[in-house]
Amino acid sequence: MAKKKKKIEKPKREFTRRQLSRWQQQKRRQRIIFGSAIAIIVAVLAIVGVGVYQGWYVPEYQPLHEVVIEVNDTEFDMAYYIEVLEYYRDAQGLPNEYMTYIAPGAVRTIQENELVRQAAMELGITVGDDEVDEVLESAGFPLNRAYRDMFRRSMLEERLLEEYFEQQVPQFAEQRHVMAMFLESESQADEVIARLEAGEDFAAIAGELSLEGITQTQEGDLGWLPEGVLTLEMGSPLIDEAAFDSDVGVLSQPIYEETRYKAVGYWLVEVTERDAETGRAWVMMILLSSEEEADEVIARLEAGEDFGALVEEFSQHDASRPTGGLLEIASEGQISSTFYYAIFDPELEVGVLSQPIRDEEVNTSGGYWLVEVVGMDDNRQIEEEDRELLKAGVLADWIEALWDDPDNDIQSYLDEEKIQWAISQVIGG
Repeated sequence: MAKKKKKIEKPKREFTRRQLSRWQQQKRRQRIIFGSAIAIIVAVLAIVGVGVYQGWYVPEYQPLHEVVIEVNDTEFDMAYYIEVLEYYRDAQGLPNEYMTYIAPGAVRTIQENELVRQAAMELGITVGDDEVDEVLESAGFPLNRAYRDMFRRSMLEERLLEEYFEQQVPQFAEQRHVMAMFLESESQADEVIARLEAGEDFAAIAGELSLEGITQTQEGDLGWLPEGVLTLEMGSPLIDEAAFDSDVGVLSQPIYEETRYKAVGYWLVEVTERDAETGRAWVMMILLSSEEEADEVIARLEAGEDFGALVEEFSQHDASRPTGGLLEIASEGQISSTFYYAIFDPELEVGVLSQPIRDEEVNTSGGYWLVEVVGMDDNRQIEEEDRELLKAGVLADWIEALWDDPDNDIQSYLDEEKIQWAISQVIGG
């Protein structure tokens, strides 16, 4: 039986930042102390009613110099946070309308950049301002603190990989020669197993049927790999675990992966009203992961179950799920061309549920892996590309551990109102 689908949340995007050294932080505090006399004078002028100073101090100076993020002994004010957002707008070329999505994640990025800088310093690995400034100047970017920290992070990571994590990954390791393919359903996987047992070639079937890009283009042959590479490359440990828990020549049972996307789906549609002349229609629709799942839903509908309830349980079409599957189709560009032409096909009667409509223009999640190990070597040299991937994985684990370290004091004082204020400064600037 097909498994119930959950709505797959896309991982949030994370950003990179950099921080100044403790020596620079002390200098900055000295400047703040020195400048406090000026702030006091401005405040006094505001109190006695000097409008021009009052207008500048309250809405601009005070918020800009408010500490909004702290990482251990390092502070970041609102002006810095705004510079980081400006970096994404100017250096990355992201439009202003993206700021709403970028701004919350930028907080974590600032914090993570400083965690990396501090931890790298403890390992004796640093990147000086002069090195960063040389890169910034050659690229024509501003020499401000936010830009320095952004570039410092990537430069630090390169140095960490070369000087520290290079020693963490061996040159030789146990490796497996792995074949794999990704199929839309358990029933299809069972059919493929029968074909393989009858003597058909794994590579030929993978090239024909696999719905995952790498295994399709490489006809299932993933090559010789040490443990961990496939987890990083595929974003899932399933093939790795199957390969390193299996003997040579033994085909795995179908392995379900819920979150893997594939470029195929199946529609069940009932047209309630349509006008071919205007190209408009009202339809009840549900998008399913496999033909097997579509057949199951048809059987449940024929048994009297509610269409809207099955939409809620199974459908992977976000636009129609909130309405129980009901949607007005007003133009061809609103939906895939496969779906659009299907609902205006005269053979699809109004008020009659369609048979499953295969659509390779949509993405759905969920499917089944078949994995086979065709070779094993206890001590094979790791390809350099695979070593680089493994080092990157070790680095990512090291960074994640910094967040879990109870000795790190990480604070953010930015609420929704302050974030929106920062966005307004970027958009208006």
